[in-house]
Amino acid sequence: MHYRRRLRSRIVFSFMLFGTLLSVLFAASALALQEYITDQLISRTLRDELNQYVVQLRANPTQVEPFYSRIQGYVTRPHQAEIVPEAFRELPAGVHKVASSTGLYRAAIRKDDDYWVFLTYDVSSNRSITRRLVTALIGTVLAFSVLSLALGLWSAGRVMKPVRDLANRVRQLAASSKPQRLASNFADDEVGQLAAALDTYAVQLRERAERDNAFNADVSHELRTPLAVITGATELLLNMPELPDKVYERLLRIARAARQSTDITTALLHLARAERGVTEDSNARDLSVVVANVIELYQPLIGDKDLRIKSDLESQVNVIAPESVIAVTVGNLLGNAIRYTPSGVIQVTVRPGAIVIQDQGPGIDEQDLPRIFDRHYRGKESGSKGAGLGLAIVKRLCELYGWQVRFQNATEGGLRAEIWFYGETESS
Repeated sequence: MHYRRRLRSRIVFSFMLFGTLLSVLFAASALALQEYITDQLISRTLRDELNQYVVQLRANPTQVEPFYSRIQGYVTRPHQAEIVPEAFRELPAGVHKVASSTGLYRAAIRKDDDYWVFLTYDVSSNRSITRRLVTALIGTVLAFSVLSLALGLWSAGRVMKPVRDLANRVRQLAASSKPQRLASNFADDEVGQLAAALDTYAVQLRERAERDNAFNADVSHELRTPLAVITGATELLLNMPELPDKVYERLLRIARAARQSTDITTALLHLARAERGVTEDSNARDLSVVVANVIELYQPLIGDKDLRIKSDLESQVNVIAPESVIAVTVGNLLGNAIRYTPSGVIQVTVRPGAIVIQDQGPGIDEQDLPRIFDRHYRGKESGSKGAGLGLAIVKRLCELYGWQVRFQNATEGGLRAEIWFYGETESS
């Protein structure tokens, strides 16, 4: 089916179908015309011969009955036709088609008051000729079908050549750092118009990419600087002696929020640039250490809820990715679990190749699960919580680094989120 969807295949198939149908119609028309002409010719010949013989018979009653190799004549008195073969004897006047045990005939019959005259013509050999003609026409149809296929292949190749050239140049355009204009390589036809449209679209994409890169650079500079100032100031304040406990706790929360903001900024920059980071960000990270920091960072979100986070971080899992990317990915899943779980336990487990976060919240309707990663989508139980962007960011980060993320409703209740850093996604 995939082959038949190709434009070249459609052209070849249409050309072959058209040629075959045209050949069949021509053959059928030729056969019908031959049958009609032969039938009319035999009928007229028999009728003329019969009328002429009757005229001669009346002028000369001793006229011999006509007899040829394929034509047989009989002359009798009315109602005395015993000499006439039974197949023709009872037929009315006129020209008839007769099939008997001895063959196929055309019979011209005239029944006057004084004479009954029968003239028969053996057309069996004509049927044999017709069968040979049918065989020849079938062979002709097959030959024209093959010819149509060959012409279709040749024509499709000629028609599709500019399209293939355009596709090749588009692929080269994607791999080139300095793309060239496409329209200059094609004639001013439909393919040339498509190439011109692609040139216009490519220019627009380059302009948007340049604007995005400039924006990302500005964001990197403008956000990192104040965050660094906040982080430095809170570290100095935290090192001051004799700080009241409440002040110390609030400063600690500010420091954690600054750290979280820095991680989010870095992860979003990696995501916007579609790159995996460089230098120290490309080192392997201990997943358990990063997850422990994330749990500590998100602990204040619990607030007054009767909720606790239980962790099992015994497995050793190394992930090659920036720490900020891992922290944002895990943090969004953990924050989502805290947000939608009113009470109970959130279980965070690091297992070989994966991390599993399972809450005791209301879960998600099965029909809504496929949409959970859509931007700005929020489930029925979300109320006004969140902007619907966290899980979309998680999905994009996982796609960037080749991870697999999965959500499913747990059999015992709640929602189960899994990220697999290596291997296939599986449920336990």
